[in-house]
Amino acid sequence: MNNFREVEVVVIGAGQAGLSSAYHLRRTGFEPEGDFVVLDHSPAPGGAWQFRWPSLTYGKVHGMHALPGMELTDADPERPSAEVIAEYFTAYERSFDLRVRRPVDVRAVREGDDGRLLVETSDGTWSTRALINATGTWDRPFWPRYPGQETFRGRQLHTAQYPGHEAFAGLRVVVVGGGASGTQHLMELAPYAAATTWVTRREPVFREGPFSEDVGREAVALVEERVRQGLPPKSVVSVTGLPLNDAVRQAITDGVLDRQPMFDRITPEGVEWNDGRHLEADVILWATGFRAAIDHLAPLKLREPGGGIRVEGTRAVADPRVHLVGYGPSASTIGANRAGRAAVRDIRRLLTTEPVAA
Repeated sequence: MNNFREVEVVVIGAGQAGLSSAYHLRRTGFEPEGDFVVLDHSPAPGGAWQFRWPSLTYGKVHGMHALPGMELTDADPERPSAEVIAEYFTAYERSFDLRVRRPVDVRAVREGDDGRLLVETSDGTWSTRALINATGTWDRPFWPRYPGQETFRGRQLHTAQYPGHEAFAGLRVVVVGGGASGTQHLMELAPYAAATTWVTRREPVFREGPFSEDVGREAVALVEERVRQGLPPKSVVSVTGLPLNDAVRQAITDGVLDRQPMFDRITPEGVEWNDGRHLEADVILWATGFRAAIDHLAPLKLREPGGGIRVEGTRAVADPRVHLVGYGPSASTIGANRAGRAAVRDIRRLLTTEPVAA
């Protein structure tokens, strides 16, 4: 006898991608708890949004797209996005009776018997015929390594730990990273910090004009090609560039967004470049992005020599039972919605051998 609980589908993660997948499972006849289960390690609804800093208001969020079947309406743009989206996700889970189990940590996914997968968790083991992995990236902040990093006497933190501008009042801050988070941090900190310095490995690319559907499709296609080749996915933002709006233009004019090349080493007092320049700093803020949180899939040996998981659509090429939603080209909120639907359509075909429209 074993203690496995059997379901047809396990969904790991209850952010945008996981909830979208659960919605489409429910809509096509799968019953929560009986046919599928959603496991989420966060303490409450809201996905990674619940951990965002208070000053990131809903009005500053770029491209938050509604979940399928329920619009997000009348949200106050001045409220913290963490509050707005957590409340929205809570209402969504309740409305569609998704019965998300939390907090549940998924430790490993392994091969089971009779073609099933075993999902080992802090709440026991689930046996499933298919898996939707929707774990996102928030739990894997990327920290670059630089000589002397361990000697720095000030504070180092990552975007994932950013507490808001109050913690940096009167301090000299070096912000590392050329993405949206880095520019947002700089613009927010500049009025309060004693000094801010922006460093990036590559020259930032600012995008003029509206973000059209054609531009979006081209960007997604480039990211999709990487995962098709089994390379680690890049973010869509890294392909599209940074939006050049009025606030960004003003920050450039004011010298807040005055990009410096990446330093070569860290000293106890600050950072140094090989040309002899030295900058004293109290804080190094690493706005250096995230990596896909997929270590629990390691026992399935899905990774390619290039370091990523080769994916066609949402399906892992090495194992058709495994779908990755919110990975690579589907990492955006609208992409996660579409990918959730596509994954469920594929899984129904896999489990029933009869194509059923999702």
